[in-house]
Amino acid sequence: MQLSKRLTMVADFVTEGNRIADIGCDHAHTSIYLIEQKKATASIAMDINEGPLERAKDNIKRYGYEQKIKTRLSDGARELKKGEADTILISGMGGGLIVKILTDSEEVVKDASELILQPQSEIDNVRRCVHKLGFSIIAEDMLTEDGKHYTAIKARKGREQYKKEVFYRYGKILLEAKNPVLKEFLLYGKNSFSNVIGELDKQSYDRNKKRLEELKLDLAYMEEALEYYKE
Repeated sequence: MQLSKRLTMVADFVTEGNRIADIGCDHAHTSIYLIEQKKATASIAMDINEGPLERAKDNIKRYGYEQKIKTRLSDGARELKKGEADTILISGMGGGLIVKILTDSEEVVKDASELILQPQSEIDNVRRCVHKLGFSIIAEDMLTEDGKHYTAIKARKGREQYKKEVFYRYGKILLEAKNPVLKEFLLYGKNSFSNVIGELDKQSYDRNKKRLEELKLDLAYMEEALEYYKE
């Protein structure tokens, strides 16, 4: 099974030998890859929509993994039971939805030993949620694919809180490792935000004032993050 770069990054974070709950599995490609690579011993491929789940069943059957990958119609993790999975894996969703899935099924999420997450937005809120649920972020990675940036987060049980807002926004591990993809993202963002701020500063509309202050705050955090690359 060939995965995209972003999904390979997610799959590579899974601890070998774990049982997986692949939430929002789509066509179950990640679950199949994990079984094929012997990274996972079993997987429950879950999706809220029947169409993708039927295609997932067809793919699982074609690879002959019916005994190792089960499918389940589920809104998030609601149909997952405690003790069924070591790793909860969620990728390809907005950060707000990932937070909702995690908090809606807090009891079963806390029962897992590992979270592997790839939010498409609101990554800062996902990091905060992970900490509130009693997990510690032990690894992060970032790459670009088809012109888009993707970040993957690996967390395990353990108390942790970041002291700096910039760590929630851009990832403590990524910053301390001077991740080159994050640097590219920050430089592009700094340039784009500076240009927009310059244009808004020339205007006197009241409705722009709040947006202008938000942009200036975002820019300040980008500049703080870029300081890590000067050390």
